Amino acid sequence: MKKISVFGLGYVGLANALLLSQQEKVKAYDIVTDKVEGLKKGISPLEDDEIKRFLDRTDLNLEFTNDFEDAVLFADYMIISTPTDYDEQKNYFNTSTVENVIERALSIRKDAVFIIKSTVPVGYTDSLREKYQTENIIFSPEFLREGQALYDNLYPSRIVVGECSDRGREIADIFLNNTVDKTSPILLTHATEAEAIKLFSNTYLALRVAYFNELDTYAESRGLDSKQIIEGVGLDPRIGSHYNNPSFGYGGYCLPKDTKQLRANYDKVPNDIISAIVEANKTRKDFIAEQILAKHPKTVGIYRLTMKADSDNFRYSSIQGIMKRLKAKGVTVVVFEPTLTEETFYNSEVVKDLQSFKELSDVIVTNRMEDDLADVSEKVYTRDIFKRD
Repeated sequence: MKKISVFGLGYVGLANALLLSQQEKVKAYDIVTDKVEGLKKGISPLEDDEIKRFLDRTDLNLEFTNDFEDAVLFADYMIISTPTDYDEQKNYFNTSTVENVIERALSIRKDAVFIIKSTVPVGYTDSLREKYQTENIIFSPEFLREGQALYDNLYPSRIVVGECSDRGREIADIFLNNTVDKTSPILLTHATEAEAIKLFSNTYLALRVAYFNELDTYAESRGLDSKQIIEGVGLDPRIGSHYNNPSFGYGGYCLPKDTKQLRANYDKVPNDIISAIVEANKTRKDFIAEQILAKHPKTVGIYRLTMKADSDNFRYSSIQGIMKRLKAKGVTVVVFEPTLTEETFYNSEVVKDLQSFKELSDVIVTNRMEDDLADVSEKVYTRDIFKRD
């Protein structure tokens, strides 16, 4: 058994901690005391069925802690999975949480070995190795879907470790040995290439979302049937009938910030597509808002702020961009979001009762259609064609 500490218990960190605690000894650290105390009681801070199931298990070698020094002294490997939000002013990821963990840990023990799971800019790991004069900083990207983070760790599409060495192989094997699917491909690369794999992967996903959204914009503008066109396009096996359901735009934890960071990394490098992916998301939201405004509503109801079904995340959700555009035009906006306890959300009333919400709203806007809205379908505006994703 290896001893592994995980720093930061969001989707990535908690999923990794639970995964690895099947065969390794794991200490999982977070600065939020209430989160740690809840996890000790088996309470998940995230909407993820697999995470909840694992927290009920009694056979995992896992301890939750908010004792930073104890977590540092415990570990053979320290996984860093702290948040790295995109800073619009600096045009760069804010990586201060990663550096804070490294600096504090190195002050406790100089031989600490770090595995960065947080998403970072291309070239970042090499810069850290030079800054802290250590080769013990390794980048290993995550490829997780929100709400299915642990499942995607148990059945990974690939395991990438940014170090071409015996140590890199050992790290990859640690992850592979804790998966259900032992056939997942392993790729050992240089650190910078591993960083690029992460950003280019997420930017391609954003590209696919943007592509089918622009197809849908065309169809709606010209009075065509989006579903028929998308189904016909998807029957080409080179394209496929997946990840093609129109939406209000890509959002969530990863795609907005990762696409912007990759665009920033393209500084002085010729490009058209990467920049267009970022701009396409804004254009789509503008179009959606115009379609809603064309209905001349006095009050628009926003049904759910979350990105998708079975999710509690509405950070950077595309529907918030629609809200802002409608409010800028003087439209009253009300929100139905069961996960909110507040009375307002960005100065819009949060209506707790679904029936009252339906009665208040002239138009109900929802990124994904749900059965709860079937009785007022004539009021609903959505671009959800396939009732999934």
